[in-house]
Amino acid sequence: MTWKQTVSARYTMRGMASLAAALTALTLVMLGGSAVLAEGGGVTVIHAGTLLDRPGEPPRSRQTLVVENGRIRERLEGYRDAESFGDDAVLVDLRDHFVMPGMMDMHVHIQGELGPANDRDRLRLSDADVGMRSVSYAGKTLMAGFTTVRDLGAEPTHLFALRDAIAKGWVAGPRIVGAGNVTVTGGHGDVDGMRHDLLELYTPKTACDGPYDCRRAVRQAIKFGADVIKIQSTGGVLSDTTTGTGQQVADDELKEIVTTAHALGRKVAAHAHAAEGINAALRAGVDSIEHGSYADAQSIRLFKETGAYLVPTLLAGDTVVKMAEGSGFMPQAIREKALRVGNDMKGNFAKAFSAGVKVAFGTDSGVSRHGTNGQEAVLMNEAGMPAMDVLKSMTVNAADLIDMSDSLGTLEPGKHADIVAFAGDPLDDIRAVLAVNFVMKGGVIHKQP
Repeated sequence: MTWKQTVSARYTMRGMASLAAALTALTLVMLGGSAVLAEGGGVTVIHAGTLLDRPGEPPRSRQTLVVENGRIRERLEGYRDAESFGDDAVLVDLRDHFVMPGMMDMHVHIQGELGPANDRDRLRLSDADVGMRSVSYAGKTLMAGFTTVRDLGAEPTHLFALRDAIAKGWVAGPRIVGAGNVTVTGGHGDVDGMRHDLLELYTPKTACDGPYDCRRAVRQAIKFGADVIKIQSTGGVLSDTTTGTGQQVADDELKEIVTTAHALGRKVAAHAHAAEGINAALRAGVDSIEHGSYADAQSIRLFKETGAYLVPTLLAGDTVVKMAEGSGFMPQAIREKALRVGNDMKGNFAKAFSAGVKVAFGTDSGVSRHGTNGQEAVLMNEAGMPAMDVLKSMTVNAADLIDMSDSLGTLEPGKHADIVAFAGDPLDDIRAVLAVNFVMKGGVIHKQP
């Protein structure tokens, strides 16, 4: 998606101070009746009726999880009295719930939502307004059970401030892995569809042309705080231009971007729809392909050879199709792409998964509404992915993609106490993930029955 449609287009640096002041002032937020704190202290004892502590392996019945200082201390068979862990231990009774690791979304855009007011909001909302709205979207995402996200398209000053504020416990939200975006001039991710003086104003500093300029752009993105590099290998559906969805970044540019990012310890995510752009990005060594709408036999071979993940974002495809069919705000250049690509995504995802491509869960939320991230699981399941594989994609696989398997993805001793629970069993009906009753992140309870 482009920053234009989600109000995450380039803003000037004038709002950085005001945003920082606003976030600093917001030192306590109440969500679901729970105060926002830094990583939780003390001991919490959780009785889990059904516990999927290691997605991909069979769940366990009648388990006790002990959480201390924001981490999983131990897992015990049967239900243990909280008093045995100290007079101040807190008991959480989830004996009638399905309990699992916090869900993780590997493709979000936390600063905006696609809609008819995007252009108006871009002109009327201040930098601080956009930043504060992002706090609201982050809260919705957390309350939906998503305790970690990878944000792949945002104004970096605001995004990194939000990431850091959440990490410090100033505001409630998911743990954020934030991207620096690199795009070629006029490509997807560059600003488009505006009058020329505004194009000049909003053109990102990390737009580049040629391999050496793209090397500079990657270094600049990392200098200013990027955890991961996002590149736009192909055109995009939501670019207000008729440049299509084929490859836009040249092979030598792709290779230089990946080489530079990896040398500086950053992974690379590549937005890619058309097969030639997917394959070029995989040959360059990217770590994930976002969307992958038209992956072909060569793509599947390259996925398996390189070990790269596919992040399918079926919810984005479903959303833009419904908007294109039911609303009049989309320009014709966008509407035609939305109907074509959106309708093709689910079938092509099914082919890639059945061929053995590794999948990490991602929604492109910001195209869809924040807090509805779980709908992606339903679409993946409808496309033929078994429920256990869906749950693994949003936990174990997602943690692997962001190099956090040592602290996230399963509920093993020593890992972050990121825990969610549902009244229903998602292994029986994946739609259970749409109704989250309990959310704990880093040992802090944000939502409970």
